[in-house]
Amino acid sequence: MADHRRLGRGLAALIGDVGEESSPAEQGSRKPRRAPIESLAPNPRNPRRNFTASELEELAASIKERGIIQPIVVRQVAEDKDSFEIIAGERRWRAAQRAGLHEVPIAIVDATDAQSLEFAIIENVQRADLNPIEEAAGYVALMEQCNHTQDEVAQIIGKSRPYISNMVRLLKLPEPVKAQVRAGKLSAGHARLLVGHANAQVLAELAIDEGYSVRQLEEWVREESGKPGDTTFDAIQKKSRAAPGKDADTRALERRLSDTLGLDVSFDHRGEGGTVHIRYKDLDQLDAILKKLEG
Repeated sequence: MADHRRLGRGLAALIGDVGEESSPAEQGSRKPRRAPIESLAPNPRNPRRNFTASELEELAASIKERGIIQPIVVRQVAEDKDSFEIIAGERRWRAAQRAGLHEVPIAIVDATDAQSLEFAIIENVQRADLNPIEEAAGYVALMEQCNHTQDEVAQIIGKSRPYISNMVRLLKLPEPVKAQVRAGKLSAGHARLLVGHANAQVLAELAIDEGYSVRQLEEWVREESGKPGDTTFDAIQKKSRAAPGKDADTRALERRLSDTLGLDVSFDHRGEGGTVHIRYKDLDQLDAILKKLEG
């Protein structure tokens, strides 16, 4: 089994710090070189499946101006020294094709199928390149194909075990809900609330249509759980719009402030006053909020 600390360092551990001063014997095949773009092929084990046209066009424009700065990490295809399988950098490879490049910089490494999978997942997760469903599928692949436990995956990725467990649970969602998560219309926080819920698809549509924050959706999930009656989208939406304290103006103001801050915002009216809830996921987001308020 691979060393978890080595895996957790990302591709630098596998590449051996490409470009660092060393003897030719030490560099071996890890020394960066250039290869025809058609000699590279995608990694079928790459957990990332979605490459939007807009992000590829943006990256292609950057590549036309500056070229590819970081080599694409590849391994040699068995019995063909001039063909390579991409371990990390498929997005750059796709954008390079759009930019009209004929050659790309590559870093060749020796890697087994298991290592290729592990590093493709780790590198994508560390760079936040995966949507939540792809991320969850990557963790499951690490467990099923590389025989890692959830504790080991957590150690490798540098996340907590509950985080890994909660992400994996997203794969139990109905396919239409997972599609909304893949498309970025529903956050992982929203999606986690819907796992195992009988009305998951209806509530997902409601959250998207009404622009609900995670906290607002949590209230509706709690109210709808195990509740008899009409559970169609129109019925639940009608009840949502009739709910006290959440009129159209309030929801519009929540969406307006959420768009401004880039975070989930909700208001709780109590008499003449109330409370504003702003959810942040890390200290960087909290710092950004403080700067905006102080500014």
